Amino acid sequence: MHKLTTLPNGLKIIMQPIEGTKSCTVLCLVGAGSRYETKEINGISHYLEHMFFKGAQRYKNAAEVSSAIDSVGGDFNAFTGKEYAGYYVKLAAHQKEIAFDVIGDMMTGATFLPEEVEKERNVILEEYNMYQDTPMYQVGWDFERLLFGDQPMGWDQIGTKKIIKALQRDQFVKYKNDLYTPENTVISVSGKYDENEVMKLIEKYFPMPAVKRAINFQPYQEIPSGKKIIMQHKKTEQGHIIIGFPGLPARHNDEYAEKLLSVILGGNMSSRMFLHVREKKSLCYYIRTGTDDYTDVGAITTSAGVDLTRVDMAIEAILHEYRLITEKEVSEAELKKGKEFMKGKIILRLEDSEEYAHMMGKQALLYPDVRTVDNILKRIDAVTAADIKRVASDLFKEDKLKMAMIGPYEDQDHFENLLHYS
Repeated sequence: MHKLTTLPNGLKIIMQPIEGTKSCTVLCLVGAGSRYETKEINGISHYLEHMFFKGAQRYKNAAEVSSAIDSVGGDFNAFTGKEYAGYYVKLAAHQKEIAFDVIGDMMTGATFLPEEVEKERNVILEEYNMYQDTPMYQVGWDFERLLFGDQPMGWDQIGTKKIIKALQRDQFVKYKNDLYTPENTVISVSGKYDENEVMKLIEKYFPMPAVKRAINFQPYQEIPSGKKIIMQHKKTEQGHIIIGFPGLPARHNDEYAEKLLSVILGGNMSSRMFLHVREKKSLCYYIRTGTDDYTDVGAITTSAGVDLTRVDMAIEAILHEYRLITEKEVSEAELKKGKEFMKGKIILRLEDSEEYAHMMGKQALLYPDVRTVDNILKRIDAVTAADIKRVASDLFKEDKLKMAMIGPYEDQDHFENLLHYS
């Protein structure tokens, strides 16, 4: 059973033991994702994530950070999302103090030296170029821009080249001071550990003054737009498309009905999209349906890499599956298979202390309560076929349909005319 503790300065610590493991993950999550940004600093959350690895007080540079973790065979990484950033170290449990030491040094003593800011700028620009050269990734950001519009939820997390080239050290320091505060931070520990030892290590390595974050993100507001398609012309060997709709926010009453809907449609190799669009008609290589759920907005989408010459057929086939699931309830067999798949994947993921730390830490940071795994599994089991049909009918409305595509295509009007149920 997890234990959640809030220190006097507001810092939250959530601990989740895992029986039978000899590893431990220490994860620091901060409410400092890209939706906290303004247009002038779009991309700073991600850039700042990189800068934390460039040196602090005890570990002076990236080489010392990596050497400390590598010397005990540990894994470490970081990530930036829309609503939070995360920094973790996973290692053998008896070496856990190194994890607290390294992450604590980053969070409380990062220097952001001007020369390191300049060196990392080139790395970020190359990462930007990598995404531009990888349509499978870029089409997802294009879809978010189309769906959410010109506001932080619709901007790419990596930012633009112009802003990446312009950001300066004082902006990183201010952004860090504004958001990397104890009441906006969760330390999530999972695996094998001693509770008292963890609390002592946090007291030793995370001396954070009791200040509150200085900024918050603006609630999502739908920006009315008649635009249904966003298209990037690029010479590719495969057409990359995403077709989807606005979805449900996290913690919505129908959250698990929507997730099961996505599993049945395109969550695995026996899903409807995979069997009917890929296997039966051979229209694509990859195809999958998934959901993105944020605190106040969401999306449900199907993405596919399709045969360049038969992209029209692929679009029509995907839309056919969307329409079909709104008209007839899924069978009990299909519903049961979807539930068991979803529960099985959760259980398998949570054998990994890193996955468990992330699941518990995210809840402690963003939501008013932390659901146990048993609670989540019960919510999945409670979903009915009628729930899935109702949610599909609510979400899959033709006038809400959006599509992003990247490929050697010119005629946007042609593709827009395909976006309707036959």
